Amino acid sequence: MYLDFLNPVDQEVLSGLKTLHPSCLGKKIAIHSASDFPDLEGVKVALLGIRENRREQLRLRDTFDFNSIRASFYELFPGHWDLKIADLGDIYPGETVEDTEYALHEIVKNLLERKVIPLILGGSQDLTYAQYRAYDFFKSMINVVNIDARFDIGNIGSAIQDNSYIGKMIVSEPYNLFNYVNLGYQSYLNPPEEIELIDKLFFEAYRLGNLSENITLAEPMLRDADLVSLDISSVSSTVSKGIKDQPNGFGGREICALSRYAGISERVSSFGLFNLQNLDPAFSSSLLPAEIIWYFIEGLNYRKKEENISTSKNFLKYSVPLDNEVLTFYKSILSERWWIKIPTRVNNKLKKPTFLPCSQEDYLIACNQQIPDRWYKARRKNEI
Repeated sequence: MYLDFLNPVDQEVLSGLKTLHPSCLGKKIAIHSASDFPDLEGVKVALLGIRENRREQLRLRDTFDFNSIRASFYELFPGHWDLKIADLGDIYPGETVEDTEYALHEIVKNLLERKVIPLILGGSQDLTYAQYRAYDFFKSMINVVNIDARFDIGNIGSAIQDNSYIGKMIVSEPYNLFNYVNLGYQSYLNPPEEIELIDKLFFEAYRLGNLSENITLAEPMLRDADLVSLDISSVSSTVSKGIKDQPNGFGGREICALSRYAGISERVSSFGLFNLQNLDPAFSSSLLPAEIIWYFIEGLNYRKKEENISTSKNFLKYSVPLDNEVLTFYKSILSERWWIKIPTRVNNKLKKPTFLPCSQEDYLIACNQQIPDRWYKARRKNEI
């Protein structure tokens, strides 16, 4: 039934495939055309667009120039990738916003069932809520990472908009949101009460300035995510003139690094790139989204399955006595990534010891007899 929601890739884009180099991505991936729908058997990641932004508070444009983004992506060359990619085409607006959200929900749900990663080209970022609700059938608790200058908690009591969908995740049943992480927030764009709420709920937020100084700080958060939502407006408008006016934001290299971290994460199972309707077709603004997509797939190709942390010989164990606690860290010999153990508590929501991705900096903080913030917040959420 979900096939009825998907429209084929525009014939203009398909016609451009004839002139591409034989090794380009456009020649390598399965594409939904008017005469053929991709066979999803063995497909690892599926690209799909959704042309919806009626919940956007400030509607600047309704252009949805996905054709240019696709054309730019198809022209790129793959890395040494050993995975199948499909382009499923676009979801067009339904009679109501709810109709469009239902279509996205059903498609994401179906892809998750097939263990295919949806890679969403989106309109307004409130569509993340439909993406999130598709997990209701698979996981009791999930982690969401939002790459955005704003928290998007908004007025929880009002109708959902592009600036309040995270609030709806927090208060709407079923209560499946275990952790929310914001990467790249800018203090002057967020109400003080929302900043306080993030702390009260033991969620995590990382300022743009801190990440710009050291983008690797974001890797453990993305390693622990199930769903990633990226607002293209988190990128500085000085990087691409096509993005709505945002003087401060991530640079092109930084946003591509974050996308690659999301791809490398063994846990990320859906990735959304939103507010693409705000790209101005008068400028050449399609290449950055195409490269963000490319870097996600590049990371996906190099995923490492690092399981059985506490028993594997591929991990070094470090115990750090600290007050009444002994913090246990594990470092992978293969990838040099770090984890910290969250011990079992009586009311632990996860019902078993948890290995939380962390950084070497967290280990050094513990060695200096301080509680790492990630460990403290994760333990408190487990106990509540």
